[in-house]
Amino acid sequence: MAYQTSFLQAIKVRRSILTLAKESPISDDRIEMCVNHAIKHAPSPFSVQSCRAIILFGAEHEKLWDLGMAAAKNTMPPPVFAQHESKIQGFRDAYGTVMFFEDTDASKSLPPPLQDLMAQNPDWYEHSQGMNQFIAWTALANEGLGCSLQHFQAMVGKDVTKIWNVPESWSLRAQLVFGTPTGPPRGGVDKQFAPLETRVKVHGRKD
Repeated sequence: MAYQTSFLQAIKVRRSILTLAKESPISDDRIEMCVNHAIKHAPSPFSVQSCRAIILFGAEHEKLWDLGMAAAKNTMPPPVFAQHESKIQGFRDAYGTVMFFEDTDASKSLPPPLQDLMAQNPDWYEHSQGMNQFIAWTALANEGLGCSLQHFQAMVGKDVTKIWNVPESWSLRAQLVFGTPTGPPRGGVDKQFAPLETRVKVHGRKD
């Protein structure tokens, strides 16, 4: 069916692209719409809807990666930082960033037995986070933007909370950098995939 092919093709388009220009083929409103769509429709355990997002454009986006650069320089050994400096500068040179958070207070709206079950299964939050990030990433890629998902939260999380007045219950989980692609995706255009027969097993199929 056409709609199935379109969805599967969109998944193929979603790749990590690190060389990005400070330009966008779509409007900021359209970018916001894509992120809103992900946050609204992504599944979550017991429909707790605990994923949050902050979209940064322009100087606000650059401010985030100035923090990232400073934090990396202060925490990484000089030889390691030298290997990452140009990459972080590349994030700053992109068009914007979506910061994804997990609201730890969201589960308090659930009945106590479900709150206990959520506490016993923290990986459920991560599953939901991954789906929110994947939907937003795929949607933006399908609009012509290049993206890469970064994880600087351990280095910049406290500063992010202060600078952007983030509620204390929001825990930074990932940063999706986006902009107009100026280079190939990571792994190249002709990315090599491991054989599916070593990765997928099927039992009971009707031929």
